Amino acid sequence: MLRKLTALLLFSLVAWGADLSGTWSASVALDAGSGVATFVFKQEGNQLSGTYSGALGAAKVTGTVNGNKVQWAFENSDAGKVSYTGTLEGDKIIKGSVEYGQLGKGTFTAEKK
Repeated sequence: MLRKLTALLLFSLVAWGADLSGTWSASVALDAGSGVATFVFKQEGNQLSGTYSGALGAAKVTGTVNGNKVQWAFENSDAGKVSYTGTLEGDKIIKGSVEYGQLGKGTFTAEKK
């Protein structure tokens, strides 16, 4: 019975999606080095908006959520377009890949605070 309940709960999270609104800390590893970025998201339906702050300064962020798949991006005058593509694991972890324009590609793990 517990397995059925757990499976139903996981299916519900994926089907309805968790609310990503809030502050997320992302550990980023790029070809050019590593660092931490902070994102403050607001989710309305499947649309994400918010802010980035980190080594590149600050920027406005836009993105989408489709089930457990998440993507967001922002523009930076030095790096160009920065884009994140990830998978939500539970409701407090996102893991995936990132492209920091001219600075290279890499991976990230974001945790909701």
